[in-house]
Amino acid sequence: MIESRCGLLCSRCSYREESGCKGCTQIGKPFWGEQCPVKSCCEGREQAHCGQCAEFPCKALRDFAYDKVHGDGDGRRIDQCKRWTLD
Repeated sequence: MIESRCGLLCSRCSYREESGCKGCTQIGKPFWGEQCPVKSCCEGREQAHCGQCAEFPCKALRDFAYDKVHGDGDGRRIDQCKRWTLD
């Protein structure tokens, strides 16, 4: 089951309950700002998640996934998108 556009496992996100977030596949805009560039790009290309894109993994997703503050820091999101593509 796809939980996000970028490969984040929303079911494991610590912000989910405190923010009331239902995950980017179920909301219009993220709880933390006006837009998420990865979500916007993915939806603009009519993809369920980034792993379906011909440019996967693009620079925007790599930068996001490896960001120490906002990402997971080690690319787990990219690996998750690969798993979703195989399902």
